[in-house]
Amino acid sequence: MLRRAFLVTLITLFVTLPLSAAERFITVASTTSTENSGLFDYLLPKFTEKTGIEARVVAVGTGQAIELARKGDADVLFVHHKPSEEKFVADGQGVKRFDVMYNDFVIVGPKSDPAGVKGMKDAAGAMKKIADSDSPFASRGDDSGTHKMELGLWKNAGVDVKAASGGWYRETGSGMGATLNTAGGMDAYALTDRATWLNFANKGDLEIVVEGDPKLFNQYGIILVNPEKHPHVKVKDGQAFIDWILSPEGQQVINGYEIKGHQAFFANASGS
Repeated sequence: MLRRAFLVTLITLFVTLPLSAAERFITVASTTSTENSGLFDYLLPKFTEKTGIEARVVAVGTGQAIELARKGDADVLFVHHKPSEEKFVADGQGVKRFDVMYNDFVIVGPKSDPAGVKGMKDAAGAMKKIADSDSPFASRGDDSGTHKMELGLWKNAGVDVKAASGGWYRETGSGMGATLNTAGGMDAYALTDRATWLNFANKGDLEIVVEGDPKLFNQYGIILVNPEKHPHVKVKDGQAFIDWILSPEGQQVINGYEIKGHQAFFANASGS
C-alpha cells in the first residue's frame, strides 16, 4: 500500500513539473544556408540556455520552408527571399516580417574559368557569358531563396535557362552543399550564399569568380506564423525566439559567428 502511494506521488509530481528545455520547443522552418553555414549550431544553444526553449529547425529551400509554414507545420519562418516573405504576410499567413541579418551571394566556378568571368562585378553580365560559352552551370532548381536569386539574374541577362535545361544548365533539385558538390564534380559554375561557401569543405577546383555586385545582396527575415490561421502555433515561445533574435544580445551573437576568421552574417534588425 505504501509503495503504491509512493508511486502515485511520483507520477503526480512528474505530471505537474514544468516542461524541460527538451520538452518545451518550437519548430522553425528555415533555409539550408542557415543550417549549412553552421549558424544554427552556434546560435540556437545560446537561445535555449537563455530561455529554456529548444528551437527545432526544418532546413529546406525557402520556397519549401514557406509552404511548411503556410500549412501550419512551423511556428516561425526564418528565410531569405523578401518578396516571398512579404507576400506570406500579406496573405495573412504571418503576423509581421522583421529584417534579421544579411550577407551576399557569390558566383563560384572552376579555376580554369572557361567563360572568362573571373573578377567581374556585374553578376548578370557574368551569367550571360557563362550561357554564351555553354559552360556548365549547376543550379539548385529547388525554389530556394538562392534559386530565386539565380533565376532573377538569368532574367536580367536575357537567358532562357528552361531551354538549356539538361544541356550546359543542370538542375540538381538539392540543397546548397549538394549543389556545390555537383558543381565541383563537373567543373561547373554555381551561385551560392557566401556563408555556405565559407563553411563548405569540399571546394576542390572551385573558387569565387564573381562577387561585389550590389544585386547579390542577401537579406534574411523572420516571421511568426499567424495563430489566427493555425491556432496550434506556439505564439508565446515563437515570439520569444523572434524577440531574442532581434534583441541586442541576439544580434551580437549573429555578428560574432565567424567561419575561418570571416564574419558570416551581418545583423541588421530594424523593427521594420
